[in-house]
Amino acid sequence: MSTTSTAFEKARAEGRATLVGYLPAGFPDVEGSIAALKVMVEAGCDVIEIGLPYSDPVMDGPIIQAAAQQALDAGIRTDDVLRVVEAVAATGAPTLVMTYWNPVERYGVERFAQGLADAGGAGLITPDLTPDYAPEWIAAADARDLDKVFLVAPSSTDERIALTTAASRGFVYATGIMGVTGTKQATAAGVAPLIARTKATTDLPVGVGVGVSTGAQAADLASYADGVIVGSAFVRTLLDHPGDRAAGLAALAALTEELAGGVRA
Repeated sequence: MSTTSTAFEKARAEGRATLVGYLPAGFPDVEGSIAALKVMVEAGCDVIEIGLPYSDPVMDGPIIQAAAQQALDAGIRTDDVLRVVEAVAATGAPTLVMTYWNPVERYGVERFAQGLADAGGAGLITPDLTPDYAPEWIAAADARDLDKVFLVAPSSTDERIALTTAASRGFVYATGIMGVTGTKQATAAGVAPLIARTKATTDLPVGVGVGVSTGAQAADLASYADGVIVGSAFVRTLLDHPGDRAAGLAALAALTEELAGGVRA
């Protein structure tokens, strides 16, 4: 059984949505990212996404790009990302890596899959890799019981959604907007049709990211989706406290608590 799916099922049994939180590894530095992600778990994130910083992040908006660039400038490497995964997975929270495909291919698909499994990672979210171009990753993941989280979008045809959900494991990631992260605020009602079309093809939980940054927005989205995915708001909180780690972590905890309260509303 996927530990990620189990976290979603636990939340569903409690009559609420799952809170999925994202931060890039190595931001503000490796140890700082570990501390921040642990705070997010302690304050109410059910599932963690750890970003693998990349120089050409086609899906990420300026907020996440700024954080990833900071990590890259500091010399973050894939082995460092796996070290962050290991530290966060040790909390018991399902911990996935979100990455573009090129770094995995360069590192070696089998090597990456084994490193992720050895670190206790739950799986991989691949925003620029579709199932029909992922046979090597699917085989490597299946051999190690790793989750394969693929994305659907408002532009996806019903056929494409069915293909994507059939290949997914853990949950399905539905992007609520057409565009990069952190730049638009979609409404929960606006993404409801995509959620419904996705759920018509699978029993897997559906997590949605739509630019959520408040508890009220999380509560609104939680009435439609199985999971509320938050990234840019967490990153922005740390960017707003440069050089003051204690203040940044305190603000991060407060935001996480607010969002966790929202998915429970």
